[in-house]
Amino acid sequence: MHRSAPSRRLLLLGALAGGLSASWIARADPANGGLTPDDKALIDKAAGYLEGLGQVKGRFEQTDSNGAVTHGDLYLSRPGKARFAYDPPFSLLVVSDGKTVWRSDPRLKTVNHIALKHTPLALFLADHVRLDQGVVVEHVERFSDGFTLFARDGHGWSQGRLALTFGQDPIRLREWSLTDAQGRTTRVRLTALTATAGLAPALFAGLGGSAEASTDTPDSAP
Repeated sequence: MHRSAPSRRLLLLGALAGGLSASWIARADPANGGLTPDDKALIDKAAGYLEGLGQVKGRFEQTDSNGAVTHGDLYLSRPGKARFAYDPPFSLLVVSDGKTVWRSDPRLKTVNHIALKHTPLALFLADHVRLDQGVVVEHVERFSDGFTLFARDGHGWSQGRLALTFGQDPIRLREWSLTDAQGRTTRVRLTALTATAGLAPALFAGLGGSAEASTDTPDSAP
């Protein structure tokens, strides 16, 4: 297994990497003939699942386009809050406090932040998850025990592509991946994802009080 320090593009776990806007608009892609009623039913099923997540914890495995693999712990507390803590030796930290997504690199002693609403992470953390607003779901691919939704930014602010893969019976989010405009794909696979309760508020505290801080914009989000 090849391991190397994640680039800045990877610090927001792939789905944030491309700077895709979370102000999404949904419609079928005419080039793919539109979405069938069965496709739309799966989209609704996925949205209902995401909205019902509440608090969950688990592990993630991230693979970048060069094959570099990193791991870490994740915590979600919907609506609005998330924490992704990379394992040593990288020890990177990404936190959404409900309004802002922070990322800290203790080795570089830097802290960056961007509004949650400007990142696709808002898709998972919104109070009301809408896969029929803001994202163009271009294609639904089915396989024996699940399905993948392939989507893009409906406003054209980013040329990346986002894929969400779900298992079925019961439905669960397995992984997501983002392919940027240069064709580079970052994949985040979720493991040991379980429902929980009583996650400490400190897990989701903003990181603005430490290290050197800077602000990312939607167009320059790493």
